[in-house]
Amino acid sequence: QVQLVESGGGLVQAGGSLRLSCAASGRTFSTYAMAWFRQAPGKEREFLASVSLTGDSKRYAESMKGRFTISRDNAKNTVYLQMNSLNPADTAVYYCAAGATWRIGERNAYDYWGQGTQVTVSS
Repeated sequence: QVQLVESGGGLVQAGGSLRLSCAASGRTFSTYAMAWFRQAPGKEREFLASVSLTGDSKRYAESMKGRFTISRDNAKNTVYLQMNSLNPADTAVYYCAAGATWRIGERNAYDYWGQGTQVTVSS
């Protein structure tokens, strides 16, 4: 089992950048694929990106390619999401998740979730 805590959210102007972090507890972090999702008010939770156990393989939602970058540091038990060129449509609660595979960009493929961090982009 793993516990996940996101941080790094906040208020940013359009065109700005943020880096989200997700710290995992326990010694099993490196045995989980990790992913980032987001959920805007009134919308479904949306897959953004995932990364393999070693960090060598990554998957992105098509609409995020080029703006968002996922990475992980197994020595620090942390996964990151670098977000650039933010716009108001990126306003949402951002969640990290842990699961068995990075290849599936669906919510039910991930077993453990953080509590989320709010990102608000002003115009």
